[in-house]
Amino acid sequence: MNFNRNRKRRAPTVIIVSLIDVLLVVLIFLMVTTTFKKDLPPELRLALPESKQAKAGTTDSKPLVITVATNAPYFFLEDKPVTFERVQTALVQAAKKDPQVKVAIKADKRSPWGEVIKVIDAAKSANVGAISAITEKPAGP
Repeated sequence: MNFNRNRKRRAPTVIIVSLIDVLLVVLIFLMVTTTFKKDLPPELRLALPESKQAKAGTTDSKPLVITVATNAPYFFLEDKPVTFERVQTALVQAAKKDPQVKVAIKADKRSPWGEVIKVIDAAKSANVGAISAITEKPAGP
């Protein structure tokens, strides 16, 4: 049997045109998907606890609203995620500026209770004027 041992083989070639087509499709996909994510503010959705006894607050000054979320980062000031140390310094600065400053805690009903207590303790140690909670009225009679 003669298996053509002396015959030279052609070197395998890669078809570059099909690779370029695939890379172009991936590039177009990435360009299209990244244009939809431009400068969107982070959305924070909270399920506030319900209270039948809650009354709408009428205040002359706008309270300092601290939001406590269900997952990290737990704390938000003006819808911007912050650390607990930043919350403490913001409370101290607000209390120095106005000793009667009001703090409103807006916490999800599933947020860790320990994180809410941390905010209350920080507000008390900063000697703020008043601490309140933001709730929802129950849906229905």
